[in-house]
Amino acid sequence: MAVAVDVVESLAAKFAVLLPHLDERQQRLYLASEARSLGHGGIAAVARAAGVSRQTVTDGVDELDSGEKPSGRVRRPGAGRKPVTEADPGLLPALLALVEPNERGDPMSPLRWTTKSTRNLADTLTAGGHKVGADTVANLLRQEGFSLQGNAKTLEGKQNPDRDAQFRYLNEQVKDHQTGEQPVVSVDTEKKELVGEFRNAGREWRPAGQPVEVSTHDFPDKTLGKVVPYGIYDLAANTGWVNVGTDHDTAAFAVESIRRWWNAAGHRTYPHATRLLITADAGGSNGYRTRAWETELAALAAQTGLAITVCHFPPGTSKWNKVEHRLFSHITLNWRGRPLTSHEVVLQTIAATTTRTGLTVHSELDPCTYPLGTTISDQQMASLPIVPHDWHGDWNYTLHPDTSRHTTESGPPAPTDCDITTLSDPALTGMLRPELDTVTTALDELRQQHRAKQRHHQHAPRSGRPPLLTFPDQILATILHLRLSLPADTLAVLFSSSRSTIRRAISHTRQLLEQHGTVIQPASLPVPLTQLLSTIKTAS
Repeated sequence: MAVAVDVVESLAAKFAVLLPHLDERQQRLYLASEARSLGHGGIAAVARAAGVSRQTVTDGVDELDSGEKPSGRVRRPGAGRKPVTEADPGLLPALLALVEPNERGDPMSPLRWTTKSTRNLADTLTAGGHKVGADTVANLLRQEGFSLQGNAKTLEGKQNPDRDAQFRYLNEQVKDHQTGEQPVVSVDTEKKELVGEFRNAGREWRPAGQPVEVSTHDFPDKTLGKVVPYGIYDLAANTGWVNVGTDHDTAAFAVESIRRWWNAAGHRTYPHATRLLITADAGGSNGYRTRAWETELAALAAQTGLAITVCHFPPGTSKWNKVEHRLFSHITLNWRGRPLTSHEVVLQTIAATTTRTGLTVHSELDPCTYPLGTTISDQQMASLPIVPHDWHGDWNYTLHPDTSRHTTESGPPAPTDCDITTLSDPALTGMLRPELDTVTTALDELRQQHRAKQRHHQHAPRSGRPPLLTFPDQILATILHLRLSLPADTLAVLFSSSRSTIRRAISHTRQLLEQHGTVIQPASLPVPLTQLLSTIKTAS
């Protein structure tokens, strides 16, 4: 008996409203229940009213008759499209071959010199016989633990062998000063910033389609120019001071920044301070090889009455300097996406920098000029009240506020008319000349052995320029340094050499002395060095 037409139309109206809200299994079972209620001819009537095949309704009736409990699945196991990696087993290995880091050096890789976007990856895979889309490639990469990654600045290049030991020494100096309630500051120069309508990296919330318009070129404005922020970060107080210069980044500018910090904030925070510890990079305007830096610091020590100790970070480790990630990083975040249109904008943006840990920052504009090309002579360096530390005196040294302290600890400036015969006198070296010759010969044999080992490990002999200081003179300078505590600057004048050459000679010769087992006993000068040298020359 056929189902009446009006019944079919009634079912069609119900199905049109309800079926779009049901999944496949729910639709199938609902249609089957309606077909069973209609009796004979119900399957055909329901199929016609719902616009589905009779087999779909029949399958639903069979499921109802089987009495199966709900499985939580829409389709039976095995139904639906197979995963693309099952349909094409070679797809995933081909994809990984394109993106694995260890494949970057493969010159045969199709994407050796092309960006590995999902679209490029999909096109390359499709050309290789693996038909796949960009979205599928992205899903496969996520399943394999890949994600979009930027570059990480972690490689420090060639490391100095004393790198870790210097970090430990610097840390001990910081602890010593902080325990005595003495100021410890970290200093450095931030990169130069263009002032004007120029693009600044980063993004800020703005009305959609209304970005801040900036200049298409980054040529400095002839009037506003650039600014040079020099930061001083107080480790204990968690405060920053930024001197914003408008001229060159010189040693005079660096020390002037520290002077301004001390006069405005430092002496108030540490009213009873007698010492100041500065941690700085190895290069730049505050580098350990910059003579003007030490000269300017000596003047600052004399003005403030502070004994200023400087500890430099080893070369290639500037990112470990506290001022970098405690001060400059937050300033950069604070002005991201914001053109630095004027000096006032620069100053106010820096001063508004804060952190959840309580960082406060003060900024000032420094309109002074700091000319380049300042020359410091050897005689000027020798007269500085500077005392190198026993550990890496080139990286760690103290400038005293008065020259008398320097004279008693390190000896006065030496005359420049001394010869090797005078300097090798037993009154200075503490050993007879035959003994000095014996030590020199033994150390030279050790040096030759080291050179032979180095040549054995090198592919070709190294030429290079001859040493500026002969080996016997290097030994003599080291003995005078160890016995009389003469600084490198004084020895540089005595041997007509440079401070850096003397320091390298002392570092190398001390290692040879330790290997040979020779111990140089310290001694004090009975009379000032200048007087003793004059006496020796007269007697000879």
